[in-house]
Amino acid sequence: MEANTRSTGRLPAAFLTPGSSSFIDFLADHSPELLPGNRRLPEGIVEAPHGTTIVAATFPGGVVLAGDRRATMGNMIAQRDIEKVFPADEYSAVGIAGTAGLAVEMVKLFQLELEHFEKVEGATLSLEGKANRLSTMIRSNLGMAMQGLAVVPLFAGWDEGKEKGRIFSYDVTGGRSEEHGYAATGSGSIFARGSMKKLYRGDLTEQQATTLVVQALYDAADDDSATGGPDLARRIFPIVTVITDEGFRRLTEEESSELARSITERRLEQPDGPRAALL
Repeated sequence: MEANTRSTGRLPAAFLTPGSSSFIDFLADHSPELLPGNRRLPEGIVEAPHGTTIVAATFPGGVVLAGDRRATMGNMIAQRDIEKVFPADEYSAVGIAGTAGLAVEMVKLFQLELEHFEKVEGATLSLEGKANRLSTMIRSNLGMAMQGLAVVPLFAGWDEGKEKGRIFSYDVTGGRSEEHGYAATGSGSIFARGSMKKLYRGDLTEQQATTLVVQALYDAADDDSATGGPDLARRIFPIVTVITDEGFRRLTEEESSELARSITERRLEQPDGPRAALL
């Protein structure tokens, strides 16, 4: 929707009328064609780049959310350095798996939704409220999901009320589940989850939790061709983010590369002993 700048320079009345604190509801009322789920798809089979794999783990004091960097289209590597983990706001983040283009667009709309609510209401949504809003957005994309353009994110954040990190997973219908301890989504999730199941414990430090998720991505890449492992030659490393009571923080490239290199070196020394990589 564009502003009317012909004579008075005033915004349309829709922008000045009090209404819902949800930007998605506003868009659905005034420009529904702009919502991703309302767009018409071309005839025939739609093939688009897909992103995998996303992992998360909680630790006393926060939660870690990480993702590999590979996007695939069929049996082709569509992109080697895609970003799949984004801050939703100051205290939460979302990792995307599924159709890459739609997923990135959904994340941007989710970010705008949270910012719009905060400006209208003068307060931030609870972590539960944020998880519910994301569930509604995924549900609205069900039509495209049934045509193969699914988006299945992983949402994590710091719950200021409960003073702990929490993880939420979703299915293509928008169904939401809270995960305890660790979670994974995407094509490599079964291997990443198996890795974390062996290594996770409730008293991990932040450093151990970040090592755990990168270790899980390494294991997923070892068995799933759609998941990219640390690429030392191209200097492409997993994106790792940490969310605590101090807010969202993304590990620098130096931190990620050092973490990936240490795991790779230990794997070369003990290819069948991943336990040592966490200690």
